[in-house]
Amino acid sequence: MRLDYDVIVIGGGHAGCEAACASANLGAKTCLVTMDMNKIAQMSCNPAVGGIAKGQIVREIDALGGQMGLVTDATAIQFRMLNVGKGPAVWSPRAQCDRGKFIWEWRRILDETDNVDIWQDQADELLVEDGKAIGVRTVWGVEIHAKCTIVTAGTFLNGLMHIGRTMIAGGRIAEPAVPHFTESITRHGVISARMKTGTPVRIDKRSVHFDEMEIQPGENSYYQFSYLDKHRTLRQLPCWTCNTNAEVHETLRSGLADSPLYNGQIQSIGPRYCPSIETKLVTFPDREKHPLFLEPEGEDTNEMYLNGFSSSLPMEIQIAALKKIPAFRDIKIYRPGYAIEYDFFDPTQLNHSLESKVIPNLFLAGQVNGTTGYEEAGGQGTVAGINAALKSAATAEYTPFIMHRDESYIGVLVDDLVTKGVDEPYRMFTSRAEYRILLRQDDADARLTERAYELGLAKRERYDWWMEKKQAIEEIETFCQNYPIKPRLVNGALEAQGTTPLQYGCKLVDLVNRPQLSLAKLSDIIPELKEVLNRPKNRKEEIAEAAEIRMKYKGYIERERIVADKMHRLENIKIRGHFNYEEMQSLSTEARQKLSKIQPETLAQASRIPGVSPSDINVLLVLMGR
Repeated sequence: MRLDYDVIVIGGGHAGCEAACASANLGAKTCLVTMDMNKIAQMSCNPAVGGIAKGQIVREIDALGGQMGLVTDATAIQFRMLNVGKGPAVWSPRAQCDRGKFIWEWRRILDETDNVDIWQDQADELLVEDGKAIGVRTVWGVEIHAKCTIVTAGTFLNGLMHIGRTMIAGGRIAEPAVPHFTESITRHGVISARMKTGTPVRIDKRSVHFDEMEIQPGENSYYQFSYLDKHRTLRQLPCWTCNTNAEVHETLRSGLADSPLYNGQIQSIGPRYCPSIETKLVTFPDREKHPLFLEPEGEDTNEMYLNGFSSSLPMEIQIAALKKIPAFRDIKIYRPGYAIEYDFFDPTQLNHSLESKVIPNLFLAGQVNGTTGYEEAGGQGTVAGINAALKSAATAEYTPFIMHRDESYIGVLVDDLVTKGVDEPYRMFTSRAEYRILLRQDDADARLTERAYELGLAKRERYDWWMEKKQAIEEIETFCQNYPIKPRLVNGALEAQGTTPLQYGCKLVDLVNRPQLSLAKLSDIIPELKEVLNRPKNRKEEIAEAAEIRMKYKGYIERERIVADKMHRLENIKIRGHFNYEEMQSLSTEARQKLSKIQPETLAQASRIPGVSPSDINVLLVLMGR
């Protein structure tokens, strides 16, 4: 049997779902191949979306017309805005979600998306003809042909799970691994390696003594993930916190001899920033306690997720250690934590479009590129889906959709992967972005929605709402820049707010820029301002906050934009194909090796490759001048 499509997406995880929707919404006839239609967009680890820098990625996916933000808002059972005590460049939304409802909301979206077909099967072999990917063959012998193929297989490629000394092949607990498929790709010259990740124990909440834990409520604020006006609707639930102790640590250490991480059973590298509890004990031997966070899995389940206790120790050790914590003395679990090893592919063999440099028409997205996290996967899936659809529709050379480092965290993520590669699971942080003040969570729609609309990805509803919001923000800014303030009318109120009274008149924007003041506080003093803030029909608080940030941080934003524009000059200098780096003795040995391997598109990309020094860049600049 043979099926024909424009684009095939292999894997129904977070990358695959976003890739399928992006491709289909651009008009490509798309087939999503998944082993289990009932586990689409499964949250394999923590049932939460967002967090530091990750929340920005979700807002960017939403601004582009993607789905993760909408699904999260529809299924959120706790929402928090992180880092609000710091500058807005690092504010990051995070939501705990109902795991089951998250899956079915995604399934509903896919079922209602034109041009998407779902095929429940397992990819067994990548089909390659004349050096180009032409589709896949499944374990049932079906050949699915397409102009472009996107692989988003998560942790399933030769997946191997570990609990103590017990090893079972699988891509996720109770789900089979995918053998052979990696080899059908690497035989064509693509490089693969192994990574490891893990997940914690799942706890029955009926066995927990919550009175011996600290409650951690969510926020009932106006914040949400999607820029569209579809607010959270589910019942909001608290999380709970406690700590490990010396007895817990002693019990855990007694099992280290049987730990796959320390007995040689696992050779691959795990995530640095989400270590297992046994790794924490070995890395920080003097720490007397480590924080744990007990988080709900859904509105209607007793299952809870123990954040901070990822482990692959023997299950009896995990349970015995947890019983040393007062709140867990009578604990019952649904399943222990486990580790999983899986194949990934060297992302330096990809273009910024996420198309393989080795096998044309093959795109890779998600954990198969060495990343970790639903958000990083969703961002890559969006990029791969867009570019696969564009290429499948092109009759000649196509212009790929690429976001720069000053345009989005997704752009930073993709550039880091294809330029620097990975030696451990890649996780996004605000510190990875050099233009953080330009990449705030509040302005992803300002950065990306118009571009996505021109592409055909963002729909008219989203574009119209952004234009309405943009106009409202500009009206607030213009009012504040022009409205005169007389000292005698406001000084009493200013002193009451703990800020210095005025000696001379000024414009309202000068008061907005004071750290002690906000538009909300000033609107209580100035009725005309309150009237302006109340004009928008929807999302008044979000619009006011966006306008206030733009005014308060205008100088920083403009300065960072100047720096970014200077770097764009190097982005415009194309160097791929111009040099045989191995023959350039004026470059350092490391630079020759790295440049030959990665073959950067531009001089700016070359400048970000580890081991390529400023003097090496100067050499290339001189030679380009010639």
